[in-house]
Order: sequence, then structure tokens, then C-alpha cells
Amino acid sequence: MGRMTGNEFFVKALQEEGVEKIFGYPGACVVDIFDEIYKQNDVDLILPRHEQGLIHAAEGYARSTGKPGVCLVTSGPGATNLVTGIADANLDSVPLVCFTGQVATNLIGNDTFQEVDIVGITRNITKYSMMVRERSELNKAIKEAFFIATSGRPGPVLVDLPKDVMAQVGSDEYPKRVSLPGYKPNTKVHDGQIKRAIKMIYKAKKPLFILGGGVKIAGAADKMCELMEATGIPAVTTIMGKGSVPTNHELYFGNVGMHGCYAANNAVNNCDLLISIGTRFNDRITGKLGTFATKAKIIHIDIDTASISKNVNVDVPLVGDAKEAIRKLLAEAKELGQTEAMNVGWVNQLQAWSEEHPLYMNKKDKLTPKEIIDAINELYDEPIVTTDVGQHQMWTTQFFEIYGKRQLITSGGLGTMGYGLPSAIGAAIGNPGRDVIAIAGDGGFQMNSQELATATLNELPVTICVFNNGYLGMVRQWQDLFYSKAYAGTCLKRRKSCEAKGCNVLCDGRSDDCPEYVPDFVKLAEAYGAQGLRVTKAEEIADAFAKAKAKKDGPTLIEFIVEDEELVLPMIKPGGPITDLITSV
Repeated sequence: MGRMTGNEFFVKALQEEGVEKIFGYPGACVVDIFDEIYKQNDVDLILPRHEQGLIHAAEGYARSTGKPGVCLVTSGPGATNLVTGIADANLDSVPLVCFTGQVATNLIGNDTFQEVDIVGITRNITKYSMMVRERSELNKAIKEAFFIATSGRPGPVLVDLPKDVMAQVGSDEYPKRVSLPGYKPNTKVHDGQIKRAIKMIYKAKKPLFILGGGVKIAGAADKMCELMEATGIPAVTTIMGKGSVPTNHELYFGNVGMHGCYAANNAVNNCDLLISIGTRFNDRITGKLGTFATKAKIIHIDIDTASISKNVNVDVPLVGDAKEAIRKLLAEAKELGQTEAMNVGWVNQLQAWSEEHPLYMNKKDKLTPKEIIDAINELYDEPIVTTDVGQHQMWTTQFFEIYGKRQLITSGGLGTMGYGLPSAIGAAIGNPGRDVIAIAGDGGFQMNSQELATATLNELPVTICVFNNGYLGMVRQWQDLFYSKAYAGTCLKRRKSCEAKGCNVLCDGRSDDCPEYVPDFVKLAEAYGAQGLRVTKAEEIADAFAKAKAKKDGPTLIEFIVEDEELVLPMIKPGGPITDLITSV
């Protein structure tokens, strides 16, 4: 057994874990670790332009590859700049291992330069966070961090590394196993509960699957399709679950929730058995609690015990891995055959609702978001699509078709603006040769627009679609519908001089006197060494995407000038029941 410093061992541990990419930003408390990374060639260092961009890139890498995203930042602001991404990963079950530098142990508690209690700050938004206080703890701590992040319900783990501890010499032996008596994630599904579930499924007249992100994380899409086909039971998805089954499957009927389609929400309202797999029933899915699936008994399958009956009381809880549960249900279904769902016309009813109330968007003077997303569906075979957060995100979850190797990566639980571009960068780094498209609003894009430099310098052919309507669109939509069109703080064209023209803080819409938009996105892209394009007409869309595809050595930003006050419909009123669906205005 050899000896090495903590800084040297850190690199060895990454190599032992098979880490290929580390997303890092240097600083005083981690400069010695960066020096060791510099000396080797097995682990590539990705240097973003901001720590928030860094961690969202790590999320995109993790979600697109299934491998843990690894972050390394310095103490103080370097660590605190990770907080939003850590919370995002925690809510969306993304496996991250975040290493933060820390001041020397003898200085902790003295308000030392760039000292923060990052373990305390992140305790409630990580699966586990800890500080390595002795060199003898380091080897085990890193091994445990990767195990905890990737096992059970995946999530972020933070390990704080004091500078003096990392300089000390200790064992170079990397543990082969992890023993954590207090952490035993359950993946096996109880056979007795499977039997109970099957009895309910075959007794139901109008059963319905509701699939969440847990199905995708478990890699259970193929088995889920088999289960739907074996039973004849239709399925709907949450936003995070979209792509759990192909969107062109004849038994799939769309997303549920605040901006879900009519057929999916109506199916939840009318089913007599709801079989939930891998979703925690958050408020954007259920609407007002007590009004959700009131006619149904509920089977809830989830790997996280705490998620079951947390928001919605269930009749049959099933704790375990989604793929394992689906596999066991499928084995039973293959023996029993189709349920009564097909025989009583339940699927036909869902089909009728879909045809009566399809998702659509009327053609307008300016581009509609649907025209752009339809073009992506038509022009790209197997893209990875990431989104920022806002109206464009909802339109993407409504209209983007997912089948085969197509992927959709979006911030669901936290709803983090600024997520789209950096997550696309992470996906492109993890999937060389794949088409990667980031869809962003003009507001959210500007929160991490500096990551254009990261895409350019890493020569990533990412296509960034900026839907520019000149507003913070989702909040403007709420103001439009529920605040008498008082657009307070949502007009991104507003200047101080607008007041002199009689436009007060409560802007109520566009006029011919509105100032020019800032920034010029095309010029901004070009300043970062990217290709910049602007599209104002539907007939220009295909040519813009062709130019983006042709650029193989760097990113392309396409600014789409879309309708200023387009709405995302359908919509459930905030705090209202899922039965109260706004379908038109």
C-alpha cells in the first residue's frame, strides 16, 4: 500500500470511478487539486464561465449519459454559486458529486476569506453532504459520495475539502465496497404488493398509467411499452416523464397537469384506477389537492418511500425500482392477457377526447412556437433537446415528439431559468456526434448566456433556439389572465425613458413606440465566436436549421422572433382543481 497526498488521491479516485469529465472552476482552496488534474490525461477538465453554468452542464451530462456529473469548485462564492444547481438536481433526481474547496481547518469559524459553511447551507437540498476533517476519511468519503449519488433515488452529494487536509499524506488505497448501515436503498419490489396491484388492475374498468421521471431514470421505457400493450391500458405522463414511452404510441395520450392536454387531464379525472410509476404528485400535476383523481383508487410505485402518500393518499404502495416493478407486473400480465380497458371503450374515449380537443396553435403574423418545434421534429432524427424554463419549455413539452433515442432534458421540480444552454453543453460533451438543441426564452437565456464561450471554446455544435417575445413570458401570461394585463416587471424592452412617453411601471402591452430589444442576440453570438442567425418568417426556419447543422466546429444561435403575447394553453388556474381547465381565451 502506497502513500500520497489528498490532492493526488483525489485524481486517483476519479480514475477508479471511471470519471471521464469533471466540470471545474479553480480558486485558492482547490488550486492544488487542479495542479494534479493538469498532470494526467484520463480525466478531462471542462472549464465553464460561471459555477451555475458549470453545475447545470454537469446535470445535462448526467441526464443524457446516465453517468454521475462531477463538479469541482473553490470555497466561498464558488461553492455558493452551486446551490441553485444542487437544489435543481435534488428535485429532479440527477446524480451529481460536487466537491467544494474549503479553508484550512484551523481557520474555520473565524470568518476567513472565502469561508462559508457549505455543508450547512446544502444539508436540506442534497442526498448527503459532509466535510472531510481528517486525511484518513478522504478515501472512504469519495467512494461513499459516488455510491450515494447513483444508488436508490439518484441525487446530488456534496463533499467539502479543507485545503490543509488535502495537503496531508495518507493511504492510496481506494475502497472496493461501501458499508453504510443507515443507508440501504430498496430496489426490490414486494411480491405481495404486486399481487394486490394486479388484482386491482384486472378488476378496473378504466385503468390509467401515469408515468413520471422515475421511469426514464430506471431505463424502463421498453418494458413499459410491453406492459401497456399486454394490458391494453393507456398512459399519460408528467412533464418529467415525457419520453417514458414513445409519444407516437397508440396508447399514449399526452402530459397531465397545469399545461397538460385535455385528453390526459380528463383521463385522470375519469379513471377508476390510477397506476402511478415514478412520480411524486407535485402541485403542478395535481392542481388543488382533494380534486385530483377523485374517482380512482391509486397504486403508487416509487423507489423513494418518502414520496408515497406524501401529497396524494394511495391505496397500494409499492416501494422499489420502477423497472423491477414494471417487469414483475408484465410477467403477471402476460399470463392474464388484456384487461377490460379495451373492451369497455375506455381507450376509444381517450382517443375521442384527443380528437375533439387537440393541442394546436393558430397561425399568427409572427412565428408561432409550434412552427419551430414542428420543424425540429421533422428535420432532426435523434436530437437531444434541452430547455430553459418558461413558456417555451411548456410548448416544447407539448409539441416535441420523443421516440427512439430522442431525449428531452428540462428543469422540472425547481424550474430554473438559465438551465437550457449549459445543460445542452453538458449533453453535447457527453454525447459527441449527437444533435443537441437548446430551446430558451429571451429572458432565461440571458441568465447564463456567458456559456456561449464554453460552447465555442469546446467546439461544440450546439444549436441554441432563442424564442424572443420580448417578455418574461410565463409570468406575463399570468398577468394577462389574472392581473388585468398589468405587465409589471415582465417587459424586457422597457427603458427608463418609457415613463416620459406615458408608459408607467405597469406596462399593458406593445405599441409602435416600444424601444429596440437589448441585446442584439445575433451580435452577441458573433461576439462569442458563434454563428448568429435571426428568423422572422416560417419559410426561413428550415434554412436556419440547415446552416446550424452545417457548422460542426462550434455553436449556432438562432433568434426566432415569435408572437409577443402568445399563451400556453390549456392551463389550470393557479391553485385551482385539475377539472378547471382553460382551453381558450
